[in-house]
Amino acid sequence: MKTAMKPETIHEFFRRLAERTPEPRTELEYGSPYQLLVAVVLSAQTTDKGVNLATRRLFAQAPTPQAIIAMGEEQLAECIKTIGFFRAKAKNVITLSRLLIERHMGEVPADRAALEALPGVGRKTANVVLNTVFRQPVMAVDRHVFRVANRTGLAPGRDVGEVETRLVDTVPADYLLDAHHWLILHGRYICTAKKPHCRNCCVYDLCGWSDKVS
Repeated sequence: MKTAMKPETIHEFFRRLAERTPEPRTELEYGSPYQLLVAVVLSAQTTDKGVNLATRRLFAQAPTPQAIIAMGEEQLAECIKTIGFFRAKAKNVITLSRLLIERHMGEVPADRAALEALPGVGRKTANVVLNTVFRQPVMAVDRHVFRVANRTGLAPGRDVGEVETRLVDTVPADYLLDAHHWLILHGRYICTAKKPHCRNCCVYDLCGWSDKVS
């Protein structure tokens, strides 16, 4: 499976996304690398808006791994009960907080293997932290990125791993650092799963989707 876009088209694709949103950022609210890690873990199968509603209260009470541990699993679960799978997520957050203290002096490591060794942290979560906090040129592929990459022909793949590899290989180096933020925002607000807003799409003429709205 090969990308349907030529290199010059891909460059123009990201040039336009960058022009529309010059400084893309995650929509998760956080005040430290630790808080971002927790927010991303909590965001699995939950919207960023829902996570922000929960973490505003949580981080006001417990902003550090030490404070989260002191809070305890039951109180943490009560604090985040508005989000999906809150009990399992509370258990993971407590455990990862302990491990951060035991293994990394309470700091979030800038290493993929170390991040993925924490409970609740998979490759996508690790990539979000590595890119957002440590500005590493990695690609976090969520459902929005996966959809946009396949639908447009930018980097088609059968699974998130294949899409990630193709994006890293095809996105121009000068756009790679912020590429996953642009693709997430584009998928969340323009190239939506149902009824995409093709008329407001800045890359409409570059898109290879056969069912796009004229």
